[in-house]
Formats: sequence, C-alpha cells, structure tokens
Amino acid sequence: MATTVIQANQFVCKTLATASSSNITRPSSVLLPLNKIKFQSTVRPIRARQVFPVRAVEDEEVSGGSVAVAVEEEKPLSGTESLKKALIASFDGTTRGLTASSETRAEIVELITQLEAENPTPAPTEALPLLNGKWILVYTSFVELFPLFTRGTLPLVKVEEISQTINSESFTVENCILFSGPLSTSTFTTNAKFEVRSPKRVQIKFEEGIIGTPQLTDSIVLPENIEFLGQKIDLSPIKGLLTSFQDTASSVAKTISSQPPLKFNFPTKTADPWLLTTYLDEDLRISRADAGTVFVLIKEGSPLLE
Repeated sequence: MATTVIQANQFVCKTLATASSSNITRPSSVLLPLNKIKFQSTVRPIRARQVFPVRAVEDEEVSGGSVAVAVEEEKPLSGTESLKKALIASFDGTTRGLTASSETRAEIVELITQLEAENPTPAPTEALPLLNGKWILVYTSFVELFPLFTRGTLPLVKVEEISQTINSESFTVENCILFSGPLSTSTFTTNAKFEVRSPKRVQIKFEEGIIGTPQLTDSIVLPENIEFLGQKIDLSPIKGLLTSFQDTASSVAKTISSQPPLKFNFPTKTADPWLLTTYLDEDLRISRADAGTVFVLIKEGSPLLE
C-alpha cells in the first residue's frame, strides 16, 4: 500500500512505498513542519520552526489506502489587521460612541492613533476611487450629533443607520440618517459638494437638506418595554389594542408615502467645514473634522460589518 502526503505549502513531496501494509499501523494524526522539507528515502534530523496538524481523509481511497491531507492553520493577522479587529471590537455596546465610557474612549483613541501611524494611503485625496461608495458610521466622538437620543427623550425612535456616500466623479457627498419607529421609517439627508485642499483634506460645502417622507410599516411591532427618564415602562398591556389600529395604518400608508420629501437649503453664510482623512483602505476610513472630532466608517459590504 502507498501512503501519499499532500502538503498545502511549498513542500517537495515524494511517495514512500512500504513493503507491507499489514505490519504498519497508520497514526490518526501526524505533525509536519512548515519549513520547506525535501523527503528522502533515508531518515535525517529535521529542524522545524513551526508545525501544523495533518488529518487523514478516510472517504477518499487511493490504491486501497487513505490520503493524508495537510491542513494549514489560519495565518496570523498582520499588525494593521489586528489593530482594525481590536478597534471594531472596542465599539461594542457604545452606540456608535455615544454611550462609551471615558475608559473605552481612551482605548479607542489609542487604537485610532496606532492605525493612523500605519495608514496605507498617505494621500487619500489622490486616491479618490478608493473613497468612492457608501460608508457606514460605526463610531464618532461627536456626541452632540444626537442630543435628543442621548437624553432618552424619544424612546421609541431608533437610529438604524448613519452613512456617508461619496462620488469622486461629481465631487459630491451624501450624509444620511435612517430612523425607525413602531409605525414608520424615515430619513434625514444632507447633500454637499467637496473640494480637495490638500493630500488629506477636503472642504465641505452643504447645499441642501432633505427630510424623507415617512414610510409606514405594514405591521406595528412594539418592544416588550421601554426605558423613559430612567424608568422601565411595560408595553404589553397595550399590544392588544393594536389589532384594530393595524388596518387603519395600512390604509393611510400609501397616501403618506406618496407625498414628496421636504427639502431646504443651508444658509450661504454658514462656515464650510473641512474633513481630514487620516486612515484609508478598502474597508476602513478614519476622518477628523473641526475641533478634532473623529469619525470611523466601514465600507458597505465589508466583512468588518459582520
């Protein structure tokens, strides 16, 4: 019987034939080094820096035997990738930074500073195609962005998504906030133009804001309870009242949704903000604005959002 070892790295493998299969007990696993090894007919001492397991595949028979397949362990992440993973993990439970503790903020600032030092795109404005697309906000130090929500004055309204879409061909930026409630969803959008001012900095000029028409949901879903002014309010007693209201909500949904969105212009005398991109790759973008405000965004469709 011939036993063949298939290696996933750059091993030079040869087939070693044994005289008789009856006198040999095949081990369930073998450890092989990751170094480049040339197998010879004679046994030599081998110095190996790393090892990985080899498992036998029983369901694939070759000449009456089984094939041992070397399965390489997952490669360790690079320094930059490890920093990105750690940064994303630090956002957990912070509501995009709005509820982050001072200790968590300090940890996030340290990770951001380390990533900025490893920026693979030192001149982001010269790589505009890389900036293109929709970016999802996952963290900001601008806590004044949602003062109503931080005070808990609108317990039934939830910010589902905050995004920024960049079009480098038309030099436009669209910022969008998606709100949801038990009855409808709506959006608030700002459209702006940007001008390149340096290899890292762009100037933003807001042109108009758009309040989207509420889109009523086909079904009304209420949480079991809500927290309002520090008190938990049980909503289960009123859920039974929603059945009769359901038909009414569905009938007016089409009427409301057909209305045009509300548009308004920004004052021309308003100072134009600037945006400095301090880190940029295919998945992650870190930007700083006036007063050092930090924004961390992930490209839509990136595995980092999973």
